[in-house]
Amino acid sequence: MGISRNEALECFASDDLIGIGMEADAVRRKLHPEGVVTYTLDGKTTYAETVEPSTSAFARICDSIAETAAMGGTSVTLQSEATPTQTIAWFEALFRRTKEHFPAVWLHCLSASEILTVAEHSGLTVQDTIARLRDAGLDSIPGNDAGILDDAVQPGGARMHWKTQDWLAVHRAAHKLGIQTTATMAFGGGETYEHRVNHLQLVRQLHEETGGFASFTPLTFSTQSSTVPGFEEPTAVEYLKTLAISRMYLDNVENVQSNLETQGLKVVQVSLRFGANDAGSVMLVEGANAATEEQVRQVIRDAGFQPFQRDTLYRTMFLN
Repeated sequence: MGISRNEALECFASDDLIGIGMEADAVRRKLHPEGVVTYTLDGKTTYAETVEPSTSAFARICDSIAETAAMGGTSVTLQSEATPTQTIAWFEALFRRTKEHFPAVWLHCLSASEILTVAEHSGLTVQDTIARLRDAGLDSIPGNDAGILDDAVQPGGARMHWKTQDWLAVHRAAHKLGIQTTATMAFGGGETYEHRVNHLQLVRQLHEETGGFASFTPLTFSTQSSTVPGFEEPTAVEYLKTLAISRMYLDNVENVQSNLETQGLKVVQVSLRFGANDAGSVMLVEGANAATEEQVRQVIRDAGFQPFQRDTLYRTMFLN
């Protein structure tokens, strides 16, 4: 059993960062005693303005995926903002054609917000929408639009039109259909510690119900993504504390991922002793690389672990 709600709040209020980190590291060692830290090689592209799979826009998607595969990437995230013309049939065609061209590439695509929009535009239930996307080639669903799962906190970005229960409903439906998903928490946008713990509680409860979350990733709002007046980006100390508390509270979720894209190599290295067993994604897209694969592997080794490339759902380790 993970730490209680009150214990999590006490940790947030505590100045004992090292002690909190040691407790989280003990949970990590219990779940992952093998001394391995994983990472993944991913590609990311947008489906925006793609009209038909035969168009030049689809050719652009194919070029991006081919580049990712050539660099050793094993999965691709296709995300954007679904428009009313992009109905379920549109996505079925996109996924089928993508799988025809790249049968070995894992499609980790469409946030809960996008799936809700597609369902609405198509006049379908969420479950039927996900089932049809799965049958067309969707392999897993990212949870990177979660924000803070508390309706007292105004959501931003993709989830601003949907409630907390909507997000949970998508992931619950996916899990019941045999599709694993990931979960995140974007913090530092003005929420309270109670809001963060509410978020962790909902993730824990859904995972107890379904067992469907492959991983959990806490990440921070940036000055670029926040609309809060006077916003100050969370410090590395705040990040490490939140990650450690997440690891202790979510001891039923096997994998906790550090966030390379927002934190950088130095903080990621420290995070591996604050509960994280995964260094995150090396993004194989131009302009998005926070670090190279070898830099990530060296950081893992310097922290005292053996680096292994993994697939999206942590099932396969690639020796390299």
